[in-house]
Amino acid sequence: MWISSLVGKFVDLRDDAELKGLLLATAYGFFIMFSYYMLRAVRDEISSADRGNLQILWSAVFLVMLLAAPAYAWLTSRFSRGVFVPLANRFFIACLLVLWACLVFLPPEARPWIDRVFYVWSSVFALFVATVFWGFMSDCFDNSQGKRLFSFIAVGSSLGGMAGSASTAILADQLPVFTLLLLACIPLEIASWCARALHRRFETGSVSIPGEAARAITGNAWSGMKAVFASPYLLGIAAFIALMTFVSTMLYFQQANLVAEAFANRAERTVFYAKVDLVVTTLTIVFQVYLTARIIKWLGVGFTLAAIPLVMTLGFVALGLYPTLAMLVVVQVIYRAGRYGLTKPAREILWTVLGREEKYKSKPFLDAAVYRGGDLLSGWIYTGLAAVGLSIGAIALTAAPVAGVWTVLALRLGSRQKKLADSL
Repeated sequence: MWISSLVGKFVDLRDDAELKGLLLATAYGFFIMFSYYMLRAVRDEISSADRGNLQILWSAVFLVMLLAAPAYAWLTSRFSRGVFVPLANRFFIACLLVLWACLVFLPPEARPWIDRVFYVWSSVFALFVATVFWGFMSDCFDNSQGKRLFSFIAVGSSLGGMAGSASTAILADQLPVFTLLLLACIPLEIASWCARALHRRFETGSVSIPGEAARAITGNAWSGMKAVFASPYLLGIAAFIALMTFVSTMLYFQQANLVAEAFANRAERTVFYAKVDLVVTTLTIVFQVYLTARIIKWLGVGFTLAAIPLVMTLGFVALGLYPTLAMLVVVQVIYRAGRYGLTKPAREILWTVLGREEKYKSKPFLDAAVYRGGDLLSGWIYTGLAAVGLSIGAIALTAAPVAGVWTVLALRLGSRQKKLADSL
């Protein structure tokens, strides 16, 4: 089959069943990211327009995620993944329709508050759909498959991001911004169909019990949180996420300020963000197609995880010496392309050596309490550093040693993952 020969040039496939699962997973990731990236530039434009309230908005995101994580964990305890994964996506479709209706029918004076609600919602959406997606992937595929297949599956997500960014860059000047909310519903619904099809075709990758995939996940809404504090390995993943969010937040706040100074028009800022997203996804695909699987195979998960933290240590030094928009764009593009192209697939491999409860309950908890909590804390740290008079360059130099600690932790996590995989 020609498609098997084509994909086989980039992926070490073992059989036709694996190919079908790979294609469904890749399509699922494509449509999820297509939907999100249609909205991402709109969200980022709001961050520049309302940058004085960013830390407050991030506080709201954190609180919403704290409520969403146990609600999702409860859902996984009641239904099989074939039900709760599409259901989570369709919940977000319903939210988009409500937000669109508010933009259309409420008076213009309400727009700033609708923007803030959309910013909080889209931040929760971005993290939650990715968490559900990768939890699902680590459930379908085992550790060996993850090392071979995850980078290619991530290509689908990157292509979806590219398609979404390109669509927004073209349509933002032609249509009312709120029309993008309606258009984003279409790929999100298609992603739900892909998830359902993948569930029917694939059992769990790490548990060889017939019919396990059709069962609800054991435990209650709080068991994922308890598992994190009981496991040094999960605590290491939590620390890795916390340091990653610190690095991301420093860049994000610097970007919001520099872009606001460079562009006065909201449409110009939206187009700028969409173009940056397009460059990032293009580079990410290059990583995922040609480099990621090979780097993981040659150097292991630990060194792959450590690559971007090491680059960011140097990147913050460069930004500290030359705190300009051009330098920030270079550092941001390298960071995001590497994070999605290298770090993301390697980080998801960490979960393949764990049980289903950790994948579906501990993972959302980490993304709620640690990821968004890290965003919140880091946002206030940035605001505090700026309040005491530190410039963008000085803040970047302050962040460089933190990126160095992140590098060391990545290496240790990779070593622990290898030991757990060898014991399976």
